[in-house]
Amino acid sequence: MAEKAGAYGTKAADTDFRKKWDKEEYAERARKKDDEERTRMQENEERMKQGRKPRKAPKEDLPKPTELMKRREASLELDKNLGKTMVVQNPGARGPGQPGFFCETCNRNYRDSTGYLDHINSKAHLRKLGQTTRVERSTLAQVRARIAYLREKTKEASSAKAFDFDQRLAEVRAKEDARRAEKKAQKQAQKEEARLALVKDTVMDGDDEMSKLMGFGGFGSTKK
Repeated sequence: MAEKAGAYGTKAADTDFRKKWDKEEYAERARKKDDEERTRMQENEERMKQGRKPRKAPKEDLPKPTELMKRREASLELDKNLGKTMVVQNPGARGPGQPGFFCETCNRNYRDSTGYLDHINSKAHLRKLGQTTRVERSTLAQVRARIAYLREKTKEASSAKAFDFDQRLAEVRAKEDARRAEKKAQKQAQKEEARLALVKDTVMDGDDEMSKLMGFGGFGSTKK
C-alpha cells in the first residue's frame, strides 16, 4: 500500500520538521532552579528567625550603563505590517517571524505596539544597550543646528511637493487637451459624413430631373 504524501512532499506521518527539545537538559535546568530556590527559602527562614530581612531572588546580571540615553535615528515602522496577512510557521515558538513585535536585544515578543513601545523605553532594555535613563542636555549650538536641519528638510519637502503638483497639473492639462482634440475630430468626422450624404442626395435628385427632361421617365407599357 502506497504511503500518503504530505503537502511538502514528505510522508504524512513525518514530524522531522518540528523542533526537537532536549528533555534531559531542561529537566536538569528545572532541577537546578528548584534547588537554588529551596536553598534560598531555607536561608530566608533562618534570616527571619534572626530578625533579618529575607534575601530576594537574584536578578539578571545586566551590564553597567556606560553612556546616556541616545535618540533613535531610524523609524520603528510600527505600521509596516498593518493590513497584511502573515503565515506563522510555529505559533508556540518565540523569536522573529512571530505575530507582533520582536526585540532582538532582549529576545522577547510583544503582541501589540503599546507593549513593544513600553519595553524599548524601559530601564531593562536600555541597560541591555548600555544606556541610562538620563538624557544628554543639548547645548545652544546643537539646538541651532537641529533647527537649521529641520528647516532645510521642510524646505526640501515643500519643493518636492510643489514639483509634484506642477507635474500633476501638466498631466491633467495634457489629458484635457487630448480629450478636446478627440472630441473635435469626432465632430469634424460627423460633419464630413453629413456633407457627403447631402452631396449624394443632390446628385441623385439632379439625375432624376435630367431623365425627365430627356423623356426617360419610364419604360413601362401603356394600355389604350
